[in-house]
Amino acid sequence: MHLTLDTGLTLPGEPPLTVAASLWWPRQPPTAVLVCLPGGNMNRRYYDLQVAGAVPTFSFAEAMVAEGFLVAALDHLGVGDSSRPEDGWVLTPELLTAANAAAVAALLTGLRSGTLVRDRPSLPALRALGVGHSMGAMMTLLLQAASAPFAGLALLGFATRGLPQFAPPPLRDTTDPDVLRPQLTAIAKSMFGTAYPRLGGGGGGGNRAELYGSAQADPRGVAALKAATDNLLPVPATLSMAPGNVATEARAVDVPVFIGVGERDMTGPPEAIPASFPASPAVTLEVLPDTGHSHFLFPSRSRLFARLGAWARDLMH
Repeated sequence: MHLTLDTGLTLPGEPPLTVAASLWWPRQPPTAVLVCLPGGNMNRRYYDLQVAGAVPTFSFAEAMVAEGFLVAALDHLGVGDSSRPEDGWVLTPELLTAANAAAVAALLTGLRSGTLVRDRPSLPALRALGVGHSMGAMMTLLLQAASAPFAGLALLGFATRGLPQFAPPPLRDTTDPDVLRPQLTAIAKSMFGTAYPRLGGGGGGGNRAELYGSAQADPRGVAALKAATDNLLPVPATLSMAPGNVATEARAVDVPVFIGVGERDMTGPPEAIPASFPASPAVTLEVLPDTGHSHFLFPSRSRLFARLGAWARDLMH
């Protein structure tokens, strides 16, 4: 099921900004919705990788629906079916966060009141959990800091240490990434040159080692990933590379956090990540063996789906 969510935001000379969403419904009325944001170079289809006859499924949405959750995946502005401003350089982390906050508020209000989707019951007690992968995890943290819509956060393939191995000197050498935020657009322009770059490489874009680590991803999943490949958003991508990118927002998180990373991910030492969330009442770390950055492509996905589903169910009790 595909929806268009109004954000109430406008840019000069352009139509109102909207956010595209897909919903997957369980058989029974759900008590929780997982709101999913994709990473850089990906659209919302990342959460529904389709491989005919695959057991276990590659689709996060299918797996979580089987666990009894409603799943909603959103496209960031400038990606997929969401609004694409003519000037892509306006798509800063701040604008994306404002749009995502408005879209999620509209989504949850409509689901709880029963006005969002015809022939679906109202879900007044519905709770929301935020799910993000890579840059989408960073954006989930920024969204939680802006409007706190989530009772828990599942952050996949992300650490506030950034990606110093890819960051240019202004980012790599900073001791205070918050001070650099006004400079992000200028740094992004010097790095990427164009506002809507398409990363090269086979099997879904980007460098294969970055996406898959040195582990062997399932070729069927790699092929399915091509449908989810999209342009990159340079300004938020630049922030995601900076050491300490959203460390300030992470320190303020006061809900339970599930951290999922691959053994061969890009996040640095997994055991160092939980310390980024000192205000969280409970931090769960799941390290997936023989797994690169795009977790859903690896055999360990079934373990990730099961552990994340159990974590989410526990939160709802």
